[in-house]
Amino acid sequence: MSQIPAVCTALKRLLRERHLTYRDLAGRLGMSEANVKRMFARQSITLERLEAICAILDLGLAELFAIVDSNERSLTQLTPEQEEALASDTRLCLVAVCVRDGWSFQDIITQYAISEHECIRLLARLDRLKLIELLPGNRFKVLISRNVRWSPDGPLARFIANDVIGNFLQGRFEGDDSYRFYLRASLSAASMQQLRQRLEQLTHEVAALDAADARLPLSQRQHTGFLLAMRPWELSAFQALRRR
Repeated sequence: MSQIPAVCTALKRLLRERHLTYRDLAGRLGMSEANVKRMFARQSITLERLEAICAILDLGLAELFAIVDSNERSLTQLTPEQEEALASDTRLCLVAVCVRDGWSFQDIITQYAISEHECIRLLARLDRLKLIELLPGNRFKVLISRNVRWSPDGPLARFIANDVIGNFLQGRFEGDDSYRFYLRASLSAASMQQLRQRLEQLTHEVAALDAADARLPLSQRQHTGFLLAMRPWELSAFQALRRR
């Protein structure tokens, strides 16, 4: 089955996220706007043209195809039953994260104190939860996207709020591979919506890079945490000073 329709859909979404119109794209490609519209309508894009569009979007071809692959995965929202199973079993959650990140069966049992028998059992449970499709030879097809979402008030959200975020922020953020910055601002509703769109775009970009790097051996990768957050908020000490 041709992946061109999925590629075109992904490109159109990326253009919207970057606030680029067909006219903007046409100007950068040296084409007429009508030809750009026709190219997408007919879903006829040469490899050379695809590379040029990716350059405008500041993406590599591998990153684009990773986004397409992520978009085509069937599961983008976990069910309450799936969330409860993952939040209540640390080893099951670990294996789920590993397979989502492109680890093989051998990678998991080599890096963690999980036996072959237990890993097979955990993979079988993930199969029953419809998070993966278990294949012969301890192989599997991942059925969840890399930026899968969960319920704001569900078991995973509580687990992350109680156990993950606190430990993450308590660590040291030093070196070229770390970054932490807090900024207070007074923003309009329009500005907050614009920032939310950019955060969503960054989320997709991180997922695409993660998918592209999954092709590399584990020795060339390291576990990395990202925390993106924004909400109306004021420090309680500041609120106490408000005039009543």
